[in-house]
Formats: sequence, C-alpha cells, structure tokens
Amino acid sequence: MTKTLNSLSEEEYVLVRSTKKAQIVDLDEEALIRLHTRVRRARNKFVKLYRRAGAEKVEAKGARAAGKSANVRNAAKAEIFEGALSRVSRQLATASKRNARKLKDERLALARKDAPSFGDIDTGSGKVDSPGKTRVDATRESPGRKKYEASSIAAGARRQAKKDKR
Repeated sequence: MTKTLNSLSEEEYVLVRSTKKAQIVDLDEEALIRLHTRVRRARNKFVKLYRRAGAEKVEAKGARAAGKSANVRNAAKAEIFEGALSRVSRQLATASKRNARKLKDERLALARKDAPSFGDIDTGSGKVDSPGKTRVDATRESPGRKKYEASSIAAGARRQAKKDKR
C-alpha cells in the first residue's frame, strides 16, 4: 500500500492526505461536501481506468485473470481512494447529523418562544359568542371523490348486467 501511495502524483497524494482524520475533523459540512466530490471523482477515475484496461487486456491475454494481474496498479489506486472516500463519507455523515440536530433545536426553540402560554389566556364564561360557520361537505366536489363514485356506479352496473345475462 505504501508503495502505491508513493507512486501517486503530487496532486493525488495531497488529496489523499487531506482526507486524514486530523485534517477533516474541523471542516464544516460544505467543505466536506466539496472534498467528498473531489475524492469520489478521483476514485471513479481509477475504477474506470482499471475496468477499461482490464477489458482490453482480456482480449489480448485470452483470460480475465491474466488481464487482472497486469492491471494491479490501477486497482491499488482505486482502493486507496475508496478508503479515502469512506473516511470523508463518515465525517460528512457526522457533520450532517450535527447540523440537523442544531437546526431542529433552533426550530423547537423558536416554536416554544412563539407559542402562546396558557397563563395569559383570559378565562371567560366558556361560551362561544359567534354562531360559527355552517358546515358544507366539500368532499363531494373533489376529483378523487368523483372518480370513486363513478367507479362504484360502474361496478354496480357490471354486476347488474352479469345478473341480467343469466
């Protein structure tokens, strides 16, 4: 593994080093998303190279195993970036959960602040002064209700036709 790490280009090596725990522990969610994208692209690049080169060598060597053994370096690089991606993914999940919890706490605090307290409510006679609204069944006009009723009528008509045929 260290042999492969040493064979990485400077850019690739810096990318892998930036995924170490000490480097990513202080990053916020946005920075982690950007890093995750960069590492995923690098991993996909080497996986693609590994598959393409392997497919070409299968034809030349005549066997899949022989094609695989000639393509070890790309597989090792893909594995290094896979490990880096998993480290960043774990840290991103942790940061996302932390942010979600923080947002939830903020929403709950805001809801508690805006909610009326029951101690402030004036105790009256307990009777409603207004006559209220007359209730109207609005479900009769909904498209779903119309479809349901039409289906029910059609089913009844089919049953009747079946009986009449006897």
